[in-house]
Amino acid sequence: MKLWEKKNTKTDAQIEKFTVGNDFLVDLNMVEFDCIASSAHAKMLEKNGIFSRSENKKIQKELLEIRKLAQNGKFRIKTEEEDCHTAIENHLTKKLGKTGKKIHTYRSRNDQVMTAMRLYSKHEISKVEQETGKLISALERFAEKNKKVKMPGYTHMQKAMPSSVPLWANAFADSLKDDLLFLKSVKKLTDQNPLGSAAGYGLPHSIDRKITTKLLGFKKVQKNPLYCANSRGKFESMIMSALMQLMLDLNKMSSDILLFSTKEFGFFDLPDEFCSGSSLMPQKRNPDAVEIIRAKSHSVKSRLFEIISIISSLPSGYNRDFQLSKEPFICAIQSTKDCLQIMTRVISNLEVNSENCKKAMIPELFAAQKVLEKTQNGKPFREAYREIADEMQGA
Repeated sequence: MKLWEKKNTKTDAQIEKFTVGNDFLVDLNMVEFDCIASSAHAKMLEKNGIFSRSENKKIQKELLEIRKLAQNGKFRIKTEEEDCHTAIENHLTKKLGKTGKKIHTYRSRNDQVMTAMRLYSKHEISKVEQETGKLISALERFAEKNKKVKMPGYTHMQKAMPSSVPLWANAFADSLKDDLLFLKSVKKLTDQNPLGSAAGYGLPHSIDRKITTKLLGFKKVQKNPLYCANSRGKFESMIMSALMQLMLDLNKMSSDILLFSTKEFGFFDLPDEFCSGSSLMPQKRNPDAVEIIRAKSHSVKSRLFEIISIISSLPSGYNRDFQLSKEPFICAIQSTKDCLQIMTRVISNLEVNSENCKKAMIPELFAAQKVLEKTQNGKPFREAYREIADEMQGA
């Protein structure tokens, strides 16, 4: 039975298939978090006299059982149930009868979905933070291991000034640290409890929303119920904007690694187990994993644009359009985690060809240094610049 189903209600089969889409599959990611939210909601219902202590205990036990089933891949959501919220309530009703039917008191599926999504977001952001920290550590180890290796620095894709392997690696480590600051600020901003906002216009009966806020570990109550509804998609897009910064760094890192590991440069060497071969050319050694990371940054970017496009131009309040923001959000988080994990392995196993780096350190790289040396003796910069330029052209 659907949460919204009424007597003599029958949805056209094709319409149902179209509107449900693959939400019943996507929502498998939400089962545990909806159970956590429902657990807190049930405790609030006991305080409000809807559940007796005995009924709440039974609800808590069954919600824990559903979580175990989900963790073992044994909880199923039927197509006709539409989402995890219906599947969970159906499970509670089947097991507990009238008690299970009470669980939806004082909430709408709208605030129920948002609460599960917020809990999922907090959980997954913490994982992204952990994976980013691991990559930062890998980059810093890589820099320390190769701290004496010099290499050219490039502007306009041409050799420009002296650089080094640690300068390269630590540039990304520092950038990722800034990305983490951005992610933490977004995490803090979105750490608001929407449960109790119902369908976007509050409830005709007063409840203490601070109870569930504390139980669920939210920093604060999201007070305005209409803003709760309007923040769906908005909060996800903010989180994805932070993820996009991480992916931009991984994109640039990938491009550098791919360039510097070519035969033409030969600065870096990827291990054989990280590469594939060509079906035609036996000499080929293709850095597929790094190329996929580079491509996935664009995939995450497109997911961000997808969500922004979905929520644009919608009137205030809930609209079914929001349903389509869930999948791109989940996919973007998973892609970001995967790419961080793989890049950490890449950096941890990347080898530097110090001999090739040394050979690439041609005299022209020190042109700016020579100019500045002349200025130390009182020569105007522009005169010194032209003198060195003439010397280089003459050479």
